Amino acid sequence: MNTAKRITVLLADDHTVVREGLRSLLEADGDIEVVGEAATGREAVELARKLHPSVVVMDIAMPLLNGLEATRQIRKALPETRILILSAHNDDAYVEQVMELGAAGYLIKQTSARVLSQAVREVQQGKTFLCPAIARGVRRQYGPSPDQRGLARRKNPSLSSREVEVLQLVAEGKANKQVAGELGISVKTVEKHRQRLMEKLGIHDTAGLTRYAMAAGVIESSVRVTITQRMG
Repeated sequence: MNTAKRITVLLADDHTVVREGLRSLLEADGDIEVVGEAATGREAVELARKLHPSVVVMDIAMPLLNGLEATRQIRKALPETRILILSAHNDDAYVEQVMELGAAGYLIKQTSARVLSQAVREVQQGKTFLCPAIARGVRRQYGPSPDQRGLARRKNPSLSSREVEVLQLVAEGKANKQVAGELGISVKTVEKHRQRLMEKLGIHDTAGLTRYAMAAGVIESSVRVTITQRMG
């Protein structure tokens, strides 16, 4: 097959075994080529800017930068690249939010290989793809309840991309110096971002920022256990 016609894909998931499995599934048919793998949301953004893939298959739950914010940043930098979310979550509020951020499709991780390959091809063609389980939920609840619509809109109210990055790192338990090192900025700049976050969100301490990040889906359940134990 002519490699020029292959669909180039970037895989973004923090589990190596998941990425290896996805690569094998997607490349089995020959018209899809996995050109890169990312273990964090920040790495996904960097590789997308470097590789310009046709499609990014993106998990939501990733360290350093979650898939929601990574999606927003990639869509802003590369509007032609299509984002396909592959997540363990089938919550309507998550689906609504990532679609509002510009994702082209949403699959749950129980999806079959056939459906995954179909989804990659369809979003690359400019279509929107929802796996059957998600599509049924959207049809059943469209539009979502006022509470769900409000949750999606409240996720990151008027926060900049940098503020979301700082929020996630703080919620993951990193000190200001660690946050500064991860982002390549000064400790003083981190402190300013934290202060602005607290002012915007009406929160007055780190524990409050962590609780907000949990409620807003900025950090996921795997992180919540660690944070809860640390705060207990």
